[in-house]
Amino acid sequence: MGDGEQDGEGGEGGEVRGWLRSIEVFAGPLPGFATEQAPEDPVRLFLSWLSDAVADGLRDPHAMTLSTVDEAGDPDARVLILKGVSASGWQFAGHGFSPKGRQLAVHPRAALTFYWPEHGRQVRLRGHVTPGTARENAEDFLARPATARAEALLARQSQYLVDTAERDQALEKALASLDREPSLVDSAWTLYTLSPGEVEFWQASATRVHTRLRYERSRNGWDRFLLWS
Repeated sequence: MGDGEQDGEGGEGGEVRGWLRSIEVFAGPLPGFATEQAPEDPVRLFLSWLSDAVADGLRDPHAMTLSTVDEAGDPDARVLILKGVSASGWQFAGHGFSPKGRQLAVHPRAALTFYWPEHGRQVRLRGHVTPGTARENAEDFLARPATARAEALLARQSQYLVDTAERDQALEKALASLDREPSLVDSAWTLYTLSPGEVEFWQASATRVHTRLRYERSRNGWDRFLLWS
């Protein structure tokens, strides 16, 4: 942008907006979504959509965005891997001393978002989060690759990194500890379960008349509602 040029429709901002609008979305072909045939349980529908993503070779189909709030109420988000899903809820894991671990300790509620762009599908859920038992946490920790376990043992996630050599040396020591004691577990590692109060399934359409189906938890199980797109 030149001297004195305003960031208006004719300036750099307008060029960026035009460029963004030119990017094609929902090109298809996209799958249909017969909401009247949706199962009574959102878990079944979620696993069906996830299975479709896996079968069609979508990359990282079990990746999801975890959204939390910090002590001041400011939002925070990051991408994690889904660890499990059942009638109890959707599972993810993290270190109790990490930002998300500290945030969930204060505000044990969160949201999860899944997005499979090739299918134009999105699943959003939010609800209460509970930590796993000591046994569940340990089992999840021991199932991680050795380097991931070693890094967790350092308990330094999201702290400022001044010297990469210091990090590499610390990792080597942690890996050596794991070699000596393969069953070593970080007691702060936690397997979390989000039990949703609502789950929304979103199917895109090239016409932008998208289909949205929300499950809301009730005394008798789940109620289903269509939503305006």
